[in-house]
Amino acid sequence: MTRLETAGGLIGRTVERVEDAGLLTGRGRYIDDLPVRRDTAHLAILRSPHGHAEIRAIDTTAARALPGVVAVLTGEDVVRLTRSMTVGVKANVECWPIARDRVRYVGEPVALIVAENRYVAEDALDLIEVDYETLAAIVDPEKALAADAPVLHPSLGTNLINERNFRYGDPEAALATAAHRISIRIAYPRNSCTPIETYGVIAEYDAAEDAYDVTANFQGPFSIHAVISRALNVPGNRMRLRTPPDSGGSFGIKQGVFPYVILAAVAARVAGRPVKWIEDRLEHLTASVSATNRVTTLEAAVAADGRITALSWDQLEDCGAHLRAPEPATLYRMHGNMTGAYAIENVSIRNRVVLTNKTPTGLNRGFGGPQIYFALERLVNKIADKLGLDPLDVIRRNLVPADAFPYRTATGGLLDSGDYQTALDRACAEGGLEALQQRRDAARAEGRLYGIGYAAVVEPSVSNMGYITTVLTPEERAKAGPKNGAQAVATVAIDPLGSVTVKVASVPQGQGHRTVLAQVVAERLGLAMEAVRVNTELDTARDAWSIASGNYASRFAPAVAGAAALAADRIRARLAAIAAGQLNITADRVDFRAGKLFDRDNPDNAVSFGRVAAASHWAPGTLPEGTGQTIRETVFWTPDELQAPTAADGINSSLCHGFIFDFCGVEIDRTTGQVRIDRYVTMHDCGRILHPGMVDGQVRGGFAQAVGAALYEEYAYGGDGSFLTGTLADYLIPTVMETPEPLILHHETPSPFTPLGAKGVGEGNCMSTPVCIANAVADALGVEDIRLPLSPSRVSEWLYGEERPPTKPQDAAPVATGASGERMLTGSGSAEVTATRDSVWAMLLDPNTLKAIIPGAHEVRKVSNTHFRAEVTLGIGPVKGRYRADIRLSDMVAPEAVTLSGGTEGALGSGRGTGRVTLTETATGTRIDYRYEAAIGGKVASVGGRLLDGAARVVIGQFFQALARHAGGGAPPSAPAGLLQRLVALFRRRR
Repeated sequence: MTRLETAGGLIGRTVERVEDAGLLTGRGRYIDDLPVRRDTAHLAILRSPHGHAEIRAIDTTAARALPGVVAVLTGEDVVRLTRSMTVGVKANVECWPIARDRVRYVGEPVALIVAENRYVAEDALDLIEVDYETLAAIVDPEKALAADAPVLHPSLGTNLINERNFRYGDPEAALATAAHRISIRIAYPRNSCTPIETYGVIAEYDAAEDAYDVTANFQGPFSIHAVISRALNVPGNRMRLRTPPDSGGSFGIKQGVFPYVILAAVAARVAGRPVKWIEDRLEHLTASVSATNRVTTLEAAVAADGRITALSWDQLEDCGAHLRAPEPATLYRMHGNMTGAYAIENVSIRNRVVLTNKTPTGLNRGFGGPQIYFALERLVNKIADKLGLDPLDVIRRNLVPADAFPYRTATGGLLDSGDYQTALDRACAEGGLEALQQRRDAARAEGRLYGIGYAAVVEPSVSNMGYITTVLTPEERAKAGPKNGAQAVATVAIDPLGSVTVKVASVPQGQGHRTVLAQVVAERLGLAMEAVRVNTELDTARDAWSIASGNYASRFAPAVAGAAALAADRIRARLAAIAAGQLNITADRVDFRAGKLFDRDNPDNAVSFGRVAAASHWAPGTLPEGTGQTIRETVFWTPDELQAPTAADGINSSLCHGFIFDFCGVEIDRTTGQVRIDRYVTMHDCGRILHPGMVDGQVRGGFAQAVGAALYEEYAYGGDGSFLTGTLADYLIPTVMETPEPLILHHETPSPFTPLGAKGVGEGNCMSTPVCIANAVADALGVEDIRLPLSPSRVSEWLYGEERPPTKPQDAAPVATGASGERMLTGSGSAEVTATRDSVWAMLLDPNTLKAIIPGAHEVRKVSNTHFRAEVTLGIGPVKGRYRADIRLSDMVAPEAVTLSGGTEGALGSGRGTGRVTLTETATGTRIDYRYEAAIGGKVASVGGRLLDGAARVVIGQFFQALARHAGGGAPPSAPAGLLQRLVALFRRRR
């Protein structure tokens, strides 16, 4: 398409943000600020403590009886009123927003409580009893492919839900004849962005219309609106979706709110009143959305001079327990860009999507890019090492030439514009690379660990809706019909007083949409920014939108702002025709500036914008014939360059492509293993810059999140599927104290494919920074197998090797791991009591005694002479949870010995154990000897995981100590080497 030309003015200036006055004075209107009906009830969600388990029974009787509870729903209730959500691929598997027969990840919804307020709803959750039968879990994507691996979905019969192979050019021949074949294996971890505001939904059901009205801080609607409508069994026009005026960040992950939209909508239907749900921070970390983890093996055919002639990709994508739409978008979004910034003609790709007992994945800032470029740029770095070349030389020799644009990649991408070599050279010169290299050399001469890393990446923006269909075979695509394009919509309207309003179907999460749209439209119409008001709230029942609408894939500046400019230009052309008649000139001589329309050749011959603009309202009969109205103009824009995948699987997966070249210097502390970023330089070509200040803000935000991905953040899971990083004490995110100030440089090559020449910029450093830092660490340490995050403990392993076992004997036996991944604990002890053996025996059979000696017990019920049930509250670190304990006595030899076995389950996790108690008569009373084995698993490991072993032993020890005290004795004097005493003291200090 022909790019719009502008005379200059507001666009390209760092003007004051329209949004800031309200936000900085506390007047933002987020979803939890919005008024609701007086009868609105509140929703709370019971979540699975297990990574994998069958649901044998759910008893909601006590919860339903609690005063203030309006409704209780289980999976079967939800299933009766909904349909399975759309799965991203053709597969014999269902995808529900709540568990039915089994749970498949820690945090999966199991039951819903609707109550008068959130306090009652949370209390009611504790009263629901769920009988689980735990199953073996699988969290390693490679092990999930094994023949004997636990299968998550029996209907699927495997954990491999999709596999496709692609071939472009002749990669086999290139690899066979290459001077060098160099490969790398990368296991990219899970991480996520962590916005200040969590998910939120307000839902209402209209029984008369069989229609839903939902407000959510969703960033769609895009294709997910159809997924929600289908799941709720209503036509799209009966599923009204609205968004609040403000959103406290998203970075992609708020697309994942849609299963909760479905749950809240069903809850409102059952309750017969509006329902509100605001996710808490623990829920968000545990069960919202993370990026995919991916195992990549990448091999290159390399010439003697470092030129890459072929790439062979093998990608194994872990999408968690369910393949929820739009996944596997993360795997395929970059399909047209698999060669990055390089001119490589031969490519083969093997893509596999696997399911594991982890949270389902979704969009996350830069989705697909970090996983691709970490492998590709680490490979480029390895090529340089193997061939004894400077990494910069390898990058330069492989870059797409400046005279090749628009450049068609081997996999079908169309790189719109760029001058990568010049941008790289400018970055090195203006960023002070030579001085940084001298600093490195000086540091190394002093014996310090210092390295420099590089990364060159292409940042795609404005996704082609057809890229996701590449997951289908050409035959399957032909049957389903073509899908392609990237439609954007914008409306410019003029009221009877000549005031201008702009409306778009793109939901901002802090990017400054209102400011940029006011700049664009005001400049096109010759107005001050204050004369243009922008509304970014979305209402699918009233606003113009399409299935591609929404805020994702950096589409705002290239597509949405461009559509607004086109709409303004259409009105501008009609206004010029009206003014021409009033000014007695031809329309081509009419210019717009300072709120007036005037004769370009005679500026004194002018008329006010308001008078001309309002003519369609006040005097439509005076409009020149054929001019048309100037009240409202809506533009749906889609670029011609985004076509459906070809029969050969070629796909231009994004419309425009920015370029980023980064380099950085890092120093590693030899003692602690801590990585310190000494200097970071990032060069961006994002096409035409519309607002320089906000572009730099986007770069800084992406950089800060990428520093987290590189150095701190990882979603970690135990072997039993337990989530180990469920608090911000375990899932570390960087603050301003840990994030250095990057030097940001720009090189503009406007896109010929977008109306304003703009490209995306909001995701780029999430793609480039993790691998740039990793390459610097590799340079500093001389280590090839670099894994994220680069935490001090991991770096120390490379510095000193794995931690050696202690030379002194330890009091406690080493922690073992059970078959299901639970942590196995053992211990023993003894105590002298003054009571007789018969009286101690009677205590073990008395519920009142058990209530007194079980730590945290509220109630103990006697089911039979050998079976007891208890309600207890236990805490691990700063977090406490309510548990249900089941205790049984067996192998009874009265009054000499008994085995106590049982288990606990609660919101924070589960445990099970067995203890053998023997009673021996002594001269002064009775000696109680005990030994136990226990297993701790589930979500409990996510709260204070470092305290878990000690705390579990303390709880078990407290039971037997309490028994001894209750029988008339004290703390067990003969506990081995004082283990229990030291653990108790340690636990108390840490509390």
